[in-house]
Amino acid sequence: MSVPSQSDQQPGWGAWGMVVILTLAYTLSFIDRQVLNLLVEPLKAEFDLSDTRLSLLQGAAFTIAYIAFSPILGRMADTSNRRNLLIGGVLLWSLATALCGLARSYWQLFAARFGVGAAEASLTPAAWSLIADRFPPHMMPRALSVLLMGPYLGGGLAMIFGGILLEYAAGRDFGILAPWQFVFIAVAVPGMVVAALLAFFVREPMRKLGLGEVSGDTMPLSEVGRRFRRNWRFYFNFYAGMGGLVITLYAFPAWLPAMLMRQFGADASVVGIQYGSLVLIGGSAGVLTGPLLTGWLERRGRRDALLIVPLLSAVLVAVLATSLAFAPSYTVALAIGGIASFCYSLPMAGASAALQIVTPNRMRGMASAVYVFAVSVIGLGTAPTIVALITDHVFHDEGMVGVSLALTSAVSALVGLVLLANARKAYVELLDTP
Repeated sequence: MSVPSQSDQQPGWGAWGMVVILTLAYTLSFIDRQVLNLLVEPLKAEFDLSDTRLSLLQGAAFTIAYIAFSPILGRMADTSNRRNLLIGGVLLWSLATALCGLARSYWQLFAARFGVGAAEASLTPAAWSLIADRFPPHMMPRALSVLLMGPYLGGGLAMIFGGILLEYAAGRDFGILAPWQFVFIAVAVPGMVVAALLAFFVREPMRKLGLGEVSGDTMPLSEVGRRFRRNWRFYFNFYAGMGGLVITLYAFPAWLPAMLMRQFGADASVVGIQYGSLVLIGGSAGVLTGPLLTGWLERRGRRDALLIVPLLSAVLVAVLATSLAFAPSYTVALAIGGIASFCYSLPMAGASAALQIVTPNRMRGMASAVYVFAVSVIGLGTAPTIVALITDHVFHDEGMVGVSLALTSAVSALVGLVLLANARKAYVELLDTP
């Protein structure tokens, strides 16, 4: 192992400042990624779309690129300057978001969403690897919990500010731009600021040796593949199990706003502000509470605490998703959405830390990229479309989207529960591996 350095001891302001800036970048990525969810009805009217075709913009257009570029950018995170990789990623996905607002056809919008997904694939492998090198293992869940507030801050702010911007744009003339186009362009602007913060205030840390490493040399791809195969019981079950939970993370924000508008007649701007606030508060509270719960379990002797919390989360999400199908009012459905945000965010920081802890440093970027690949295929790539297909082709009634959402989320959480139980056993074995 490497000689202990400052990053092995108590992290200073520089390390925590890096986490704050990375969290801003992560937040921005989810704003740019999810603001489209609030624009469902304007986009359907503009391009005469079915729920299924619209879901391809929410999921497939973004995810195909995310999947294709994740291994490439993950390998770059293992072999090149991670900070510079992030700067380029932020600038490119912000440009692609602005191009969404300039789209004049369905396929132009599809291509722009593809660009957003390709550039955002740089974020997770680089950010997680940077944090793993600036924080000791026992502090990694806490640092990652701050970073992983980003999806919930971003998802909430996308709806809050998307709703505010829609309301602002509705009464104004932007020439050739429709209100939905103005929203896309407006949310792309902060990317310039975040890229500047990365350039001026984040440094590239030295890489530390990780579990099973005796050298800091670049790990050949053949060795990366060999380690994945040797420890497949952990990696396969972990990736697939977390994918089951991530389905709910994407399905709720993608379709709960539509359910609230269709089933209860709510206004888009009202839903954006109210549900967005609950996602922001509930998701952030959940991701910060997860490490506290993990620490409580560890103090009681549970070495597998990082993977016990995901099991609890899967059970809670399955119960909440089932109850959504029977929600009698707007208020109850909205509350279920907010509580679900808390529950499905609980395990995210701890699970990310577990992956970093049992993975050698020089393949952490690839391990994180495969994680992104897996949860994107299973979660973002399928969640919006599964819900839409059930609505369009099983119920044949867009007013039944809430039942489709409940069914999709409950089943996926239960499948995730079984797979994560298997991953927990393999995780403990890896901790005991010399």
